Parts: sequence; structure tokens; C-alpha cells
Amino acid sequence: MRRTFSFILAPLAFAAPLLFASAATAAPSLAPCGEIFVQGGAECEIYVGPVCEGMCKPVSFTAACAAELRAECAGQCNASGSVECVGGCEADCQAQCEVDPGEFNCHLECQADCAANCDGRCTAAANHGECKASCEATCSADCDGECKVTPPQADCEAKCQAACTGSCDAQANIDCQVDCQAGGYVDCRADYEGGCELHCQRPEGALFCDGQFVDVGNQLEACVDALKAVLEVEVYAEGSAECVGNTCHAEGEVGCSCDADGAPGGALALVGLGLLARRRRRS
Repeated sequence: MRRTFSFILAPLAFAAPLLFASAATAAPSLAPCGEIFVQGGAECEIYVGPVCEGMCKPVSFTAACAAELRAECAGQCNASGSVECVGGCEADCQAQCEVDPGEFNCHLECQADCAANCDGRCTAAANHGECKASCEATCSADCDGECKVTPPQADCEAKCQAACTGSCDAQANIDCQVDCQAGGYVDCRADYEGGCELHCQRPEGALFCDGQFVDVGNQLEACVDALKAVLEVEVYAEGSAECVGNTCHAEGEVGCSCDADGAPGGALALVGLGLLARRRRRS
């Protein structure tokens, strides 16, 4: 039996990190990734088979559930940020942007400004992890909404206006979102467990960022492209391989391992295929 599989990953035998750092362009929508909260320095990995299924634990669905629950609560949590919040934010933002406008990223700046408040807001929460996830998901969605319409060539004033509006709008809704989402995590995690395992059984596997399952639906490639546009790729690999029996062949110098029936052999199938690695440095 012949099976073909392809994925984007880094050259490690156990996991497949896609290592990211901040980028210079405006962020597109992270909708293909379920609008999960992903910040600069995130490590995203693709797993397949039994190793992947071992990752499908309730704790791994917190971020995906927060993103889903945020959308469900959006109708009742729709306050706008104050003028004072936006104005104060823009002054600091433009000072940072003008140091190197080409490296300034609206999405990451917005998220950083907004999410800096999440730990403090959730310190006394009964479930700190869920509270923080709800807070960060609110930041991510509002920042995504404002920054995705801001072109990369926009000046610092436009980028900072978008970043600060997104951050301030999110902050105005965080308390409402945290309260609204609190009761939905148990059912949401139960729903995601089966879906995660199904992704693991697919040849392309399942994507996790910082240990959190990313609900890509059937849009894995679109999600990876969106992540690469939001975050500068330091190291990544991409390619494809074919398995016949217990032998695999791949383009490039890096091989793979398959089990006896030709399926990817668990974690061993996560070595890079058609290896492509590069590092982008700030000028």
C-alpha cells in the first residue's frame, strides 16, 4: 500500500518545531488557526500517530477553547476602549515604531500591550490558567481584527492607531469575557479531545503551539502560512515523502521511518523532509 504525506516542520526526530520570532509585516487573519493566541517566540510543532494522540490532553485545549468561547461571548462583550487608553498607548507605540518602522509589527505590538495585563487581572482567579487564556484570546481576536486591515507599508501613526485600538477594545471586554467563558471550558475540552485524536490519525498530523492544540480544521497549510506571516520563521523545513511497505523515500537528504503497513511511524515520521532551514536577522 502506498501512502503519501507532507508537512512543514523542523529537522528533529521527536517533534517538529517551527521556531518563530517577531516579523516586519502586518499580520493577516489567524482565522485558519482558530484565532488561537500566538505570540513572538512561540514554538509550533506537528505531531502524528501515537505520540500525537498522547498530546491530546484536556490541558492542551485551553487556548483553543478560549478562542472558541471568546467568539461565542462576543455578542454580550462588545464594549469599546476609552479615548484615554488609545491616546496614551499611541504615544508609547509611535516612539517604539519610529526606532525601526520596517521591523514594527502591528499584531505583535497590540498583543503585547494588551496581554501584559492578563497575569495581573487573573492573579486572584480561581482558575488562573483559564482566566489568562480567556484574556489572551480576547487580546488576540481584537488585535487581529484591527491589524489585519493595516497594510505593511502603512506609517507608524496608522500602525499604532490600529494596534492601540485593538488593545484598548480588548481590555474593555476582558472582565466580561473571562466571566462569560468560565462555564464553558469543561464541555469545550471534551469536544476537542475527539477532534484532536482524529487530526493525529491523519497523515498530515496535528499542530500544537507551545503545547496547545491548534484547531486548524482542514486548513493546516493555511494556518502555517498565517503563522509564518505573523511571526518571522527562524527555522523551518518542508517537503514530502512516499512510503511503500516499510520503506520511505523523500526529496532532499533527510529520510523518514514508517511502520510495517506504510503509515508514518509515530514520532519517527517527524524528521524533516526536503530540509529547508534559514534564519532571518534584523538589519
